[in-house]
Amino acid sequence: MNVRNCRSCGCIFNYVAGQVICPACRDKLEKKFQEVKEYIRDNKGVGIQEVADACEVEVGQIRQWLREERLELATDSALYLNCESCGQPIRSGRFCDKCKGNMTRDLQSILKGKQPAEKKPEKNQGESARMRFLK
Repeated sequence: MNVRNCRSCGCIFNYVAGQVICPACRDKLEKKFQEVKEYIRDNKGVGIQEVADACEVEVGQIRQWLREERLELATDSALYLNCESCGQPIRSGRFCDKCKGNMTRDLQSILKGKQPAEKKPEKNQGESARMRFLK
């Protein structure tokens, strides 16, 4: 069992995967996300700071949701995120479509290419293969 303290409230909980927050805080965060999503839907063209103030959520949390592609900036928005690879403005995620395509092609070419042959363990070569101890 992997027991950790919640980064939000400090309670001890059984950590499985993902963010290091307890199930209660995860539920609160999900409710805030739904609130933010509804606010954006009802008030088109709002900025990140205005959403953060109205919904009482940190700007960093909203940016995280944008990077995770759970939220997307409107096409007419004055705000944009930057692609982490080339710096082009994007509305959501970490990379632009061009960089995503390049990474996919690169990965596919690596997977199609020859895989490095596994080294077979060498047989005992006498003295050189023995364990040595320091005195």
